[in-house]
Amino acid sequence: MIIDAHAHLWKEQTGRRDNSPVRSLENGKSDFGGEVRQMMPPYMLTAENSPEMLISNMDYAGVNGAVIVCEVMDGNQNDYFLAAKAKYPNRLKVCAFFDEGEDYTLEGFDGVKICACKLKTPGIQKHIDVFEAALKQDKFVCIELEDGDAQTDELEEIIQQLPDLKIAIGHFGMVTRDKWQEQIKLARYKNVFVESGGITWLFNEEFYPYPSAIRAINEAADICGFDKLMWGSDYPRTMVEITYKMSFDFVIKSKEISEENKNKFLFENAKDFYGFDNLPPVNPVPNML
Repeated sequence: MIIDAHAHLWKEQTGRRDNSPVRSLENGKSDFGGEVRQMMPPYMLTAENSPEMLISNMDYAGVNGAVIVCEVMDGNQNDYFLAAKAKYPNRLKVCAFFDEGEDYTLEGFDGVKICACKLKTPGIQKHIDVFEAALKQDKFVCIELEDGDAQTDELEEIIQQLPDLKIAIGHFGMVTRDKWQEQIKLARYKNVFVESGGITWLFNEEFYPYPSAIRAINEAADICGFDKLMWGSDYPRTMVEITYKMSFDFVIKSKEISEENKNKFLFENAKDFYGFDNLPPVNPVPNML
Protein backbone atom coordinates (compact mmCIF):
# COMPACT_ATOMS: atom_id res chain seq x y z
CA MET A 1 0.00 0.00 0.00
CA ILE A 2 1.31 3.46 -0.96
CA ILE A 3 0.00 6.99 -0.32
CA ASP A 4 1.16 10.10 -2.17
CA ALA A 5 1.17 13.02 0.28
CA HIS A 6 1.73 15.77 -2.31
CA ALA A 7 0.02 15.83 -5.71
CA HIS A 8 -1.60 18.57 -7.80
CA LEU A 9 -4.68 18.96 -9.97
CA TRP A 10 -6.05 21.93 -11.87
CA LYS A 11 -8.75 22.70 -14.39
CA GLU A 12 -6.62 25.49 -15.81
CA GLN A 13 -3.80 27.43 -14.20
CA THR A 14 -4.85 30.89 -13.02
CA GLY A 15 -2.07 31.62 -10.54
CA ARG A 16 0.93 33.87 -10.32
CA ARG A 17 4.69 33.96 -10.20
CA ASP A 18 5.57 36.93 -8.03
CA ASN A 19 3.39 39.61 -9.65
CA SER A 20 3.12 38.01 -13.10
CA PRO A 21 0.37 35.62 -14.20
CA VAL A 22 0.83 31.88 -14.74
CA ARG A 23 -1.43 30.53 -17.49
CA SER A 24 -1.84 27.10 -19.07
CA LEU A 25 -0.88 26.59 -22.71
CA GLU A 26 -1.11 23.40 -24.79
CA ASN A 27 0.96 20.18 -24.80
CA GLY A 28 1.73 20.45 -21.11
CA LYS A 29 3.33 23.89 -21.34
CA SER A 30 2.53 27.00 -19.31
CA ASP A 31 3.28 30.69 -19.46
CA PHE A 32 5.20 30.88 -16.19
CA GLY A 33 5.26 34.60 -15.49
CA GLY A 34 6.44 35.49 -18.98
CA GLU A 35 8.56 32.38 -19.60
CA VAL A 36 7.29 29.26 -21.36
CA ARG A 37 7.93 26.18 -19.17
CA GLN A 38 7.08 22.51 -19.54
CA MET A 39 4.68 22.34 -16.59
CA MET A 40 3.35 18.81 -17.29
CA PRO A 41 4.44 15.87 -19.46
CA PRO A 42 3.87 16.60 -23.18
CA TYR A 43 1.25 13.86 -23.49
CA MET A 44 -1.05 15.98 -21.29
CA LEU A 45 -2.20 17.88 -24.34
CA THR A 46 -4.78 20.26 -22.92
CA ALA A 47 -4.65 22.85 -20.15
CA GLU A 48 -6.34 20.45 -17.75
CA ASN A 49 -4.47 18.40 -15.16
CA SER A 50 -7.32 16.03 -14.47
CA PRO A 51 -8.08 13.61 -11.62
CA GLU A 52 -8.73 10.90 -14.22
CA MET A 53 -5.14 11.21 -15.47
CA LEU A 54 -3.81 11.10 -11.90
CA ILE A 55 -5.87 8.03 -10.98
CA SER A 56 -4.69 6.30 -14.15
CA ASN A 57 -1.07 6.97 -13.16
CA MET A 58 -1.78 5.83 -9.60
CA ASP A 59 -3.35 2.59 -10.82
CA TYR A 60 -0.43 1.88 -13.13
CA ALA A 61 2.20 2.57 -10.46
CA GLY A 62 0.34 0.87 -7.61
CA VAL A 63 -0.44 3.97 -5.51
CA ASN A 64 -3.60 3.60 -3.45
CA GLY A 65 -4.33 7.15 -2.25
CA ALA A 66 -3.19 10.74 -2.74
CA VAL A 67 -3.41 14.11 -1.03
CA ILE A 68 -4.22 17.00 -3.37
CA VAL A 69 -2.64 20.35 -2.57
CA CYS A 70 -2.48 23.66 -4.43
CA GLU A 71 0.36 26.05 -5.24
CA VAL A 72 0.19 29.80 -5.77
CA MET A 73 1.31 29.26 -9.37
CA ASP A 74 -1.77 27.12 -10.04
CA GLY A 75 -4.38 29.51 -8.65
CA ASN A 76 -7.46 28.63 -6.63
CA GLN A 77 -8.76 25.20 -7.68
CA ASN A 78 -11.01 24.56 -4.69
CA ASP A 79 -14.17 23.74 -6.65
CA TYR A 80 -12.20 21.43 -8.92
CA PHE A 81 -10.72 19.64 -5.90
CA LEU A 82 -14.15 19.04 -4.37
CA ALA A 83 -15.42 17.59 -7.65
CA ALA A 84 -12.38 15.28 -7.81
CA LYS A 85 -12.98 14.09 -4.25
CA ALA A 86 -16.66 13.45 -5.04
CA LYS A 87 -15.62 11.24 -7.96
CA TYR A 88 -12.86 9.38 -6.08
CA PRO A 89 -13.84 9.61 -2.39
CA ASN A 90 -11.83 6.57 -1.30
CA ARG A 91 -8.66 7.57 -3.18
CA LEU A 92 -8.24 11.30 -2.64
CA LYS A 93 -7.93 13.74 0.26
CA VAL A 94 -8.17 17.39 -0.76
CA CYS A 95 -6.88 20.62 0.77
CA ALA A 96 -8.65 23.96 0.59
CA PHE A 97 -6.28 26.57 -0.82
CA PHE A 98 -5.70 29.57 1.41
CA ASP A 99 -4.45 32.67 -0.39
CA GLU A 100 -4.07 35.86 1.59
CA GLY A 101 -6.91 38.30 0.92
CA GLU A 102 -9.06 35.72 -0.89
CA ASP A 103 -12.20 34.02 0.42
CA TYR A 104 -11.86 30.39 1.42
CA THR A 105 -13.81 27.70 3.22
CA LEU A 106 -12.91 24.43 4.93
CA GLU A 107 -16.32 22.92 4.33
CA GLY A 108 -16.04 19.67 2.41
CA PHE A 109 -12.23 19.66 2.56
CA ASP A 110 -9.94 17.38 4.53
CA GLY A 111 -7.33 20.04 5.22
CA VAL A 112 -6.01 23.43 4.20
CA LYS A 113 -2.89 24.36 2.22
CA ILE A 114 -0.89 27.47 3.18
CA CYS A 115 2.00 28.65 1.00
CA ALA A 116 3.70 30.59 3.80
CA CYS A 117 6.73 31.15 1.56
CA LYS A 118 4.55 33.18 -0.83
CA LEU A 119 2.37 35.23 1.51
CA LYS A 120 1.63 38.65 0.06
CA THR A 121 2.77 40.30 3.28
CA PRO A 122 5.22 38.72 5.78
CA GLY A 123 4.09 36.99 8.94
CA ILE A 124 2.54 33.56 9.48
CA GLN A 125 1.21 34.49 12.91
CA LYS A 126 -1.23 37.03 11.50
CA HIS A 127 -3.08 34.09 9.92
CA ILE A 128 -3.46 32.20 13.19
CA ASP A 129 -7.22 32.16 12.63
CA VAL A 130 -6.74 29.75 9.69
CA PHE A 131 -4.79 27.35 11.90
CA GLU A 132 -7.34 27.69 14.70
CA ALA A 133 -10.22 26.98 12.31
CA ALA A 134 -8.45 23.87 11.02
CA LEU A 135 -7.98 22.58 14.56
CA LYS A 136 -11.56 23.33 15.53
CA GLN A 137 -12.89 21.49 12.49
CA ASP A 138 -10.45 18.57 12.85
CA LYS A 139 -8.61 19.35 9.61
CA PHE A 140 -4.89 19.09 8.92
CA VAL A 141 -2.65 21.91 7.67
CA CYS A 142 -0.19 21.49 4.78
CA ILE A 143 2.39 24.27 4.74
CA GLU A 144 5.43 25.28 2.71
CA LEU A 145 8.03 27.56 4.27
CA GLU A 146 10.70 29.88 2.95
CA ASP A 147 14.10 28.28 2.52
CA GLY A 148 16.04 27.26 5.60
CA ASP A 149 15.09 28.73 8.96
CA ALA A 150 13.54 31.97 7.66
CA GLN A 151 10.08 31.07 9.01
CA THR A 152 10.71 28.20 11.41
CA ASP A 153 10.48 30.37 14.53
CA GLU A 154 7.11 31.72 13.41
CA LEU A 155 5.73 28.27 12.74
CA GLU A 156 7.14 26.87 15.97
CA GLU A 157 5.25 29.55 17.87
CA ILE A 158 1.99 28.40 16.28
CA ILE A 159 2.83 24.75 16.96
CA GLN A 160 3.30 25.58 20.63
CA GLN A 161 0.04 27.52 20.73
CA LEU A 162 -1.91 24.71 18.99
CA PRO A 163 -0.14 21.47 19.99
CA ASP A 164 -3.03 19.24 18.84
CA LEU A 165 -3.11 20.63 15.29
CA LYS A 166 -1.78 18.25 12.61
CA ILE A 167 0.77 20.06 10.41
CA ALA A 168 2.61 18.63 7.38
CA ILE A 169 5.69 20.55 6.22
CA GLY A 170 6.11 20.29 2.46
CA HIS A 171 8.97 19.84 -0.01
CA PHE A 172 11.00 18.00 2.63
CA GLY A 173 11.98 21.32 4.19
CA MET A 174 13.50 22.44 0.86
CA VAL A 175 16.18 19.87 1.46
CA THR A 176 18.84 21.20 -0.93
CA ARG A 177 18.89 24.65 0.68
CA ASP A 178 21.05 25.77 3.60
CA LYS A 179 19.65 25.05 7.07
CA TRP A 180 16.92 22.75 5.74
CA GLN A 181 17.36 20.67 8.88
CA GLU A 182 15.75 23.46 10.93
CA GLN A 183 12.43 22.71 9.24
CA ILE A 184 12.83 18.99 9.91
CA LYS A 185 13.44 19.67 13.60
CA LEU A 186 9.88 20.98 13.89
CA ALA A 187 8.69 17.41 13.34
CA ARG A 188 9.98 16.59 16.80
CA TYR A 189 6.69 18.06 17.99
CA LYS A 190 3.95 15.46 18.44
CA ASN A 191 1.65 16.37 15.55
CA VAL A 192 4.13 17.80 13.03
CA PHE A 193 5.19 15.68 10.06
CA VAL A 194 7.32 16.23 6.92
CA GLU A 195 6.38 15.15 3.38
CA SER A 196 8.81 14.74 0.51
CA GLY A 197 6.83 16.26 -2.38
CA GLY A 198 9.36 17.64 -4.85
CA ILE A 199 12.41 15.82 -3.52
CA THR A 200 13.15 14.43 -7.00
CA TRP A 201 12.90 18.00 -8.35
CA LEU A 202 15.33 19.27 -5.72
CA PHE A 203 17.82 16.51 -6.59
CA ASN A 204 17.00 16.53 -10.31
CA GLU A 205 20.57 17.34 -11.43
CA GLU A 206 21.71 14.12 -9.77
CA PHE A 207 18.72 12.19 -11.19
CA TYR A 208 17.45 8.66 -10.53
CA PRO A 209 18.12 6.76 -8.26
CA TYR A 210 18.81 9.93 -6.24
CA PRO A 211 21.45 8.68 -3.78
CA SER A 212 21.66 12.11 -2.14
CA ALA A 213 17.90 12.09 -1.60
CA ILE A 214 18.20 8.73 0.16
CA ARG A 215 20.95 10.15 2.37
CA ALA A 216 18.76 13.19 3.13
CA ILE A 217 15.81 10.97 4.07
CA ASN A 218 18.02 9.07 6.48
CA GLU A 219 19.44 12.31 7.88
CA ALA A 220 15.93 13.62 8.47
CA ALA A 221 15.03 10.35 10.18
CA ASP A 222 18.01 10.82 12.48
CA ILE A 223 16.53 14.21 13.45
CA CYS A 224 12.86 13.38 13.95
CA GLY A 225 12.45 9.64 13.37
CA PHE A 226 11.03 7.69 10.43
CA ASP A 227 7.62 7.83 12.11
CA LYS A 228 7.38 11.50 11.04
CA LEU A 229 8.31 11.26 7.35
CA MET A 230 5.96 10.75 4.38
CA TRP A 231 6.47 10.33 0.64
CA GLY A 232 5.07 12.80 -1.90
CA SER A 233 5.50 12.96 -5.67
CA ASP A 234 4.77 16.60 -6.61
CA TYR A 235 2.81 15.18 -9.57
CA PRO A 236 2.60 16.22 -12.41
CA ARG A 237 5.46 18.72 -12.52
CA THR A 238 8.15 16.20 -11.58
CA MET A 239 6.81 13.87 -14.25
CA VAL A 240 8.36 16.04 -16.99
CA GLU A 241 11.64 14.23 -16.17
CA ILE A 242 10.61 10.89 -14.67
CA THR A 243 7.65 8.54 -14.53
CA TYR A 244 5.24 8.58 -11.62
CA LYS A 245 6.53 5.21 -10.45
CA MET A 246 10.14 6.45 -10.45
CA SER A 247 9.20 9.14 -7.94
CA PHE A 248 9.02 6.45 -5.23
CA ASP A 249 10.71 3.44 -6.83
CA PHE A 250 14.14 4.78 -5.82
CA VAL A 251 13.04 4.41 -2.19
CA ILE A 252 11.69 0.88 -2.66
CA LYS A 253 14.95 -0.26 -4.29
CA SER A 254 17.25 1.43 -1.77
CA LYS A 255 19.38 -0.85 0.40
CA GLU A 256 19.98 2.00 2.86
CA ILE A 257 16.42 2.05 4.26
CA SER A 258 14.90 -0.92 6.05
CA GLU A 259 11.69 -2.52 4.79
CA GLU A 260 9.93 -1.42 7.98
CA ASN A 261 10.94 2.19 7.46
CA LYS A 262 10.03 2.09 3.76
CA ASN A 263 6.52 1.03 4.76
CA LYS A 264 6.30 3.89 7.28
CA PHE A 265 7.56 6.42 4.72
CA LEU A 266 5.42 5.24 1.81
CA PHE A 267 2.22 4.32 3.61
CA GLU A 268 1.70 3.96 7.35
CA ASN A 269 2.59 7.50 8.43
CA ALA A 270 0.38 9.12 5.79
CA LYS A 271 -2.49 6.74 6.46
CA ASP A 272 -2.57 7.79 10.10
CA PHE A 273 -1.80 11.48 9.58
CA TYR A 274 -4.34 12.16 6.82
CA GLY A 275 -6.96 9.72 8.07
CA PHE A 276 -7.15 7.39 5.08
CA ASP A 277 -9.43 4.41 5.57
CA ASN A 278 -11.11 1.97 3.19
CA LEU A 279 -8.37 2.43 0.63
CA PRO A 280 -9.05 0.04 -2.24
CA PRO A 281 -6.35 -2.40 -3.33
CA VAL A 282 -4.58 -1.62 -6.58
CA ASN A 283 -3.47 -4.47 -8.84
CA PRO A 284 -1.12 -3.12 -11.52
CA VAL A 285 -1.34 -4.79 -14.89
CA PRO A 286 1.97 -6.26 -16.15
CA ASN A 287 3.38 -4.05 -18.87
CA MET A 288 5.03 -4.99 -22.15
CA LEU A 289 8.55 -4.86 -20.64
